[in-house]
Amino acid sequence: MSMFKIKVPATTANMGPGYDVLGMALTLYNEFEVEKIAKGIETVGFGLIPLEENLVYIAMKKTLDLHGKKVNGLKITAKKIDIPMSRGLGSSATCIVVGIMIANKLMNNILNKEDILRIGTEMEGHPDNIVPAAIGGMCASIYENNEVIYSKVNVANNLRFVVMIPDFTVSTHEARKVVPKNYSKKDCIFNISRVAMLVASMNNGEIEHLRKATQDKIHQPFRANLIPNIQAVFKACEDLGSKAEFISGSGSTLMAIIDEKNVQFEEKMKQFLETIEGNWKIKILAVDTEGAMVV
Repeated sequence: MSMFKIKVPATTANMGPGYDVLGMALTLYNEFEVEKIAKGIETVGFGLIPLEENLVYIAMKKTLDLHGKKVNGLKITAKKIDIPMSRGLGSSATCIVVGIMIANKLMNNILNKEDILRIGTEMEGHPDNIVPAAIGGMCASIYENNEVIYSKVNVANNLRFVVMIPDFTVSTHEARKVVPKNYSKKDCIFNISRVAMLVASMNNGEIEHLRKATQDKIHQPFRANLIPNIQAVFKACEDLGSKAEFISGSGSTLMAIIDEKNVQFEEKMKQFLETIEGNWKIKILAVDTEGAMVV
């Protein structure tokens, strides 16, 4: 085995009403380098995370164990980490996908995409980040009977996705705790209609429907309390011509969809974010269409 690299994109999940169902890969990446060493398993660039808690290692080992394989003499280096942790941009999914892909490379690529998605979703618990991280694009996914079924959604080329990332985190565990266990029929119909409209609007390029189509009554109203100034940020986005806004994953990152011609948005939104607490960073991203790949 010679040295190889794996590049994996950030993802935004839920996308408003698509709770645990919709996700999209973005042009923001983590890159990892893998090389042979004399013995042992070394990880570099992961901070103080011990090996047994390193998600890349855990996913690699799980995948190898499933196929009765072992590895010794491997160094995994986090070369470039641009996706912030615990911000709702799929950082844990990237680690899981990378670990599975390392194992697959070590086993001479015996896994197909469906195998990678199945192992990854089993580890993550839901497919909305894993699927786009692995295959790219915007995806609708179902996880049932240990099988992942997915379909890609078209995204208009002129759309750009603005991520606004604060310096505070929202734990996925905490974000799931605040979501109700039961919903009224009215709220369920509300979300079903918005998910259907969001997928149809994206496929048809009906950008004018996106604001209505990204509304949600399942998770965002409850998670909003975990993100200070969320309503002020969303209002500022709308005032500056955003087509829609939503919480990315479980937060704390907030997302706005804009037309690429809205060239004033980034600078004006940056000026607004400087007036509120949170040390917010802003990035304009496009859709990553390739997903994770061995470079």
